[in-house]
Amino acid sequence: MRCVPRRFASAHPGRNLTSGKNLRLTYLTELKRATFALGLSTLARNFKAKRQPRRVKWTKAGRAAKGKEMIVDSSLVLSQFAKKRNVPVKYDRNLVAATIKAMERVEEIRQRRERVFTKRRLAGKLARDRKREADRKVVMEGEHLIRKELREREEGQPLVAETAKASRLHGEERLRQKKKTRMLVDGTTQEEMDVD
Repeated sequence: MRCVPRRFASAHPGRNLTSGKNLRLTYLTELKRATFALGLSTLARNFKAKRQPRRVKWTKAGRAAKGKEMIVDSSLVLSQFAKKRNVPVKYDRNLVAATIKAMERVEEIRQRRERVFTKRRLAGKLARDRKREADRKVVMEGEHLIRKELREREEGQPLVAETAKASRLHGEERLRQKKKTRMLVDGTTQEEMDVD
């Protein structure tokens, strides 16, 4: 699938393809492939708003800036095939067949390079997933240690609730509330009697 560039930086093919108004579909009969052209309204609106194409995630420039798209690839540059001629070339059946064959070969090379690029790009994600799985395994092996720590935390949790409750009180009530609980050295609390 190819996306025909318009005034705004050429857009990634997945953008606005569902909308019927913004889509113009042209079939290339010789190649039996479709060329998608995004509607001018979307691109012109972004261009008039002076939006930076590198900051918009659905443009080719934006994807290239984030490292999601191949930036330099000699197979994508068709300048070596397209030559400007002052005199039109006479139709030659063999030349047309050779050109179509060359175009298909260039497309195969481009797709293969994109696949390799994507695999390399996603290799980091696979490595992160493997590391995360190894971390989970370590956690599962040391689960008894974690349970002990969680139990200790749960036992200490009511203290936090009491102190939060005490902090809402004002004036003499707050002072009286502070006197009621006293923290001991071993981490437990001792309640004092309230004498009036």
